[in-house]
Amino acid sequence: MHIIKTLLFIGLTGATIYLATGLALTLLSPLAEDDAPPATGLFNGLRSPDTPPPPLSLYPTRDGSALHYRAYPAEGGADRVLVLIHGSGSHGAYLAPLARAVAGAGLAHVYTPDLRGHGTAPARRGDVDYIGQLEDDLDDFLARLRLEHPNATLLLGGHSSGGGLVIRHAGGRPEIKADGYLLLAPYLHHKAPTHRADAGWARPNVPRLIGLSLLNRVGITAFNDRPVIRFNMPRTVRDGTETLTYSYRLLVSLHPRDDYAADLAALNAPTLVLVGKNDQTFQADAYAAVFQDAAPEAEVRLLPDVGHLDLVAAPAALTAVKTWLNRF
Repeated sequence: MHIIKTLLFIGLTGATIYLATGLALTLLSPLAEDDAPPATGLFNGLRSPDTPPPPLSLYPTRDGSALHYRAYPAEGGADRVLVLIHGSGSHGAYLAPLARAVAGAGLAHVYTPDLRGHGTAPARRGDVDYIGQLEDDLDDFLARLRLEHPNATLLLGGHSSGGGLVIRHAGGRPEIKADGYLLLAPYLHHKAPTHRADAGWARPNVPRLIGLSLLNRVGITAFNDRPVIRFNMPRTVRDGTETLTYSYRLLVSLHPRDDYAADLAALNAPTLVLVGKNDQTFQADAYAAVFQDAAPEAEVRLLPDVGHLDLVAAPAALTAVKTWLNRF
């Protein structure tokens, strides 16, 4: 009996320490403030295009809210639909150069949704209601497009963290499956070889992330609205529509799971991965090996003289995307 009591005491003590550690890291770790910003040139790709993007439209979601998207109808009609998901801190407007190039060539109808928590006037900027809500929203949007284009090939693409969401969606339980994937310098995972610790502009609160991860493992989600990352975007490129902090539940919802290789393996449709050789955010040279191991059927291409944000407008990227679309 004494041994049993001792074991129970040790177990309870361990659980208490575990919870106390998680709470301390969550509640006592301040989020980083702006410091010396990275070079403004990195963000040139986020500047408003010379020609304004199409007006925003709304689509309904399963929770009764409505989210924004932009539509680029293909000239002359098309039997393909391409959905492009934007990256961290911004919204779908900066994808206009790629969307216009594809739609203008008559290759696909292109749609660029603004993710929940992002855009011009979200209900709660930088937050969602629960982990996985972005996948549910994406399913709702894809279901709508299936109704509008019942016979079209449905292709799902994303840039940076948007590419991460595409990978996460494929690796989950998607209600609507894509017929192909276009990944533009996708975020994979902070433990992936593609991660770059010196990216500079994304400043995660690592202690808080660890604390919230510990709490979530034991079912405590009450603190998942806490901000865990700050995007250090130069003020000269801001226009008031940026999303400069993310809650834990938004950040987790946006990226592949810890077993990111399993999510990558779920890309069981034709997949094109484009990365600029001069990418300032991720390790460009590491993508080929990661995909070869986890998703060997994917085609990975590195584009010379192209960076992270200008990838969506680079002539070489536009040409590669058009060539890929012609295969469907």
